[in-house]
Amino acid sequence: MAVSGLLGTVLLAAAGAFVVFAIVLVYRIVAGPTMQDRVIAVNGIGTNVVVVLALLAAALERPGYLDIALVYGMLNFLMSIAISKFTVERGGVI
Repeated sequence: MAVSGLLGTVLLAAAGAFVVFAIVLVYRIVAGPTMQDRVIAVNGIGTNVVVVLALLAAALERPGYLDIALVYGMLNFLMSIAISKFTVERGGVI
């Protein structure tokens, strides 16, 4: 059963706000101008996804979402390291 009343509404509204922030970051991925800007934007979107999953877990009382958020957060971190390493090896860092 979902969290009722004002708390559930606030948690869902906060999750919606983080989704909007993630959509705004898509502009930075498309516009660039550098690879580092794109990596930071993708990392920001990943972080927003983790926060949204945590908020949904609290609002909908689904603790399994926290497990998904934890795994996704670790994958997001590893992806950032891998892209950064690839960029450095390729000579894209000034």
